[in-house]
Amino acid sequence: MEKDCGLWINVLSHKLKKRMNADMQSLGITGVQSRIMHYILVKCADGPVFQRDVENAFGLSRSTATGILQLMEKNSLILRKSVASDARLKSLIPTEKAAQLDVQVGECLRRAEQCLTQGLSDAQLAMFLETAARMSDNLDG
Repeated sequence: MEKDCGLWINVLSHKLKKRMNADMQSLGITGVQSRIMHYILVKCADGPVFQRDVENAFGLSRSTATGILQLMEKNSLILRKSVASDARLKSLIPTEKAAQLDVQVGECLRRAEQCLTQGLSDAQLAMFLETAARMSDNLDG
């Protein structure tokens, strides 16, 4: 088996994006928009969510996050609301449309995760998650 980890990560990423985009197409959103929308819906229950939170959670550059969030705002999935304490900060507020789509998005995410991890034992899955986290840390340092 090929030992090029970067190649395998790239192949998996491409296949997962392709599947997510196909699954979400009927909802009028992309795979990455669905994940960000779901993240915002979950996290806003704990307090305000800001662009930098999305950047950190998904490993996105500022410009990439800005583009995705602007499109999500244009498609009425989120609103940006200025924060009273700092006018430069805008909290990301999910819309009713996002809340309605989230049930279908959650189901698509569960199906993708099930497909991705099919046939893996709990130990294999735990080892993969530990290894992926370590690889991510390696790339940060």
